[in-house]
Amino acid sequence: MTTCPDHRCDGSGFVFDERTRSARDCSCRPRRIAKRKARQLAAVIPSRYRGVSFDRPPVTQIDRHVVDEVRRYVDTLPDQLSRGRGLWFQGDVGTGKTTLAMLVSAAALRGGHSVAIYSLPRLLGLLRESFNEGSEASLSELIDRLTAVELLHVDDVGAEKTSPWVLEQLYSIVNARYEDGRAVMLTTNLEHKPLEEQIGERTVSRLVEMCGDPLPLHGKDRRVEYRVEATEDRPLRYGEQAPWPAGLPN
Repeated sequence: MTTCPDHRCDGSGFVFDERTRSARDCSCRPRRIAKRKARQLAAVIPSRYRGVSFDRPPVTQIDRHVVDEVRRYVDTLPDQLSRGRGLWFQGDVGTGKTTLAMLVSAAALRGGHSVAIYSLPRLLGLLRESFNEGSEASLSELIDRLTAVELLHVDDVGAEKTSPWVLEQLYSIVNARYEDGRAVMLTTNLEHKPLEEQIGERTVSRLVEMCGDPLPLHGKDRRVEYRVEATEDRPLRYGEQAPWPAGLPN
């Protein structure tokens, strides 16, 4: 049996009172339930981002003010998640949005929190697959799991082609997490108004309340810069790609 992260129960998720011969939920029980529901959700940091750290590139090359905000969030992560407070990264392609988001998700996983990590197109694809015969979970079961995790990390919000079905499912997930006080972390290339047009005003309104103002990341696409630096000494052969280091900004 696992130990209690709050050092209150015997690892069962219940606190027993010998005097009254009764049991009550331990403060760790909601997290245990969330982890069980999250077992079939994606909660693995992609290999490209497993080495990210505040103390080395590319994070040290990202806007210092934004990195400081992220560091403060990570330093108070249990409190932020308990209050359902998330983060919103908005800006140009290749400026470090996904890198910083993966850094936060990695810290949450190390701290024993339940996390689900998806690009929005992949997340909506997963929901569509729930309609297939033989699917492991129904749509309502998937939304329940996505609601239960302590941190839902969604990349490329606004990248999916808009349809009424897309808008409704995305709103269902965000609204369920809003009502349950669960944190959302997102990255997007779109500014506020275009994002409203893409995913709906109701959804963006919820996200603003849950995440606060977007953390802006603007500038040159560092991925393109790196590819030029990596290949300037030797032209690429046909069909060959330049090497891509762990943690390169996205």
